[in-house]
Amino acid sequence: MTATLTRPTAPPETVRARRDPWLVWVARYSIPIAVAVIFIAPFGFVVLTAFMTSEQALTSDLWPSSWHPENFVDIFTKLPMLDYLLNSMMYALMATGFMLLSSIPAAYALAKLRWRGSRAVFVVVICMMMLPPQVVTVPLYLMWANAGLTGTLWPLIIPMLFGDAFSIFLLRQFLLTIPDDYRDAARIDGCSEWQVLLRVILPLARPAVAAVAIFQFFYAWNDFYGPLLYTSENQESWTLSIALSQFKHLHHVEWNLVMAASLLVMAPVIIMFFFAQKAFIQGVTLTGVKG
Repeated sequence: MTATLTRPTAPPETVRARRDPWLVWVARYSIPIAVAVIFIAPFGFVVLTAFMTSEQALTSDLWPSSWHPENFVDIFTKLPMLDYLLNSMMYALMATGFMLLSSIPAAYALAKLRWRGSRAVFVVVICMMMLPPQVVTVPLYLMWANAGLTGTLWPLIIPMLFGDAFSIFLLRQFLLTIPDDYRDAARIDGCSEWQVLLRVILPLARPAVAAVAIFQFFYAWNDFYGPLLYTSENQESWTLSIALSQFKHLHHVEWNLVMAASLLVMAPVIIMFFFAQKAFIQGVTLTGVKG
């Protein structure tokens, strides 16, 4: 007598779940998908417009009738974009480096050292964060004009040697979360304050340092007001943000070239964020835990 083996049948709920896994996934993540589409759609519009002709750009036809990758070559032939790219890189990198060089010691002094007037100085830093830059535009411009530095990017780079209020505040909030036991142990080993900062505190504060560095780099890279104010009369010192406005003419705007140049401007920022997003998100998340 032979026994017959019967295959167990799956419950109806399991069968239904196997049939509709895609619909379940879409329903579960419908809100993130909608938000992603809202953010990606403008970028897709910029990419498609960059490959259109000047006549088709910004018309009801959203898909290019013919693809024109030569638009990315035209932006280099109509303007010296490589020179403007180098100016933007110099501005962003030097401003970020000078900011870190000055803001890290200032934040350390406000967070870990006890000295008379530290609270008053911190209040001044907070006030500087709330002060609009347009308020001091005229006296600063006159100062740099008397120094003969207008027409260059130095009026935007040199002030970073004196620190950035937002960066100092952000770094201070992170340094407050680091226990003082590390400093005490380093002092027992004979370290000076500079050695404690460089060898102990700075390695622990790498997420916050990365966050403020990315913030400053993005700000300098996208800055339009500052380069327009100080370098408008000297085309050799223009940055990419100023060069974008030069594709607009009195009677006609070449939007396809504007979008192609915009992609060139956005590319370094997007690449940098993808490579540094872990440190950036960690620094922003951990900053401000302790006030």
